[in-house]
Amino acid sequence: MTQDEIYDAIDAGTLQYRQAYMHGNPWLRLLRREVEALARARHGERYVNKQQARAELTRVNREIRRLRTELAELEERRAKLGCDLGE
Repeated sequence: MTQDEIYDAIDAGTLQYRQAYMHGNPWLRLLRREVEALARARHGERYVNKQQARAELTRVNREIRRLRTELAELEERRAKLGCDLGE
């Protein structure tokens, strides 16, 4: 959804919000369920599902990269311990 769509929905009273600040920069706190309902109404169920799938894929890819890094560190540690034991 675009920022304009969100502001239009706030002006129409469809979305509740709170304005917050971080390091002097303003941002809006919105309720996820209201934003998802608005996205479903404006763009359809398929759009929302596609966005959720994209976000989940990003999380999964990030976790895979983290685990690969951890695995490489553990294999390096195992090799060092094996050398120390003379195996």
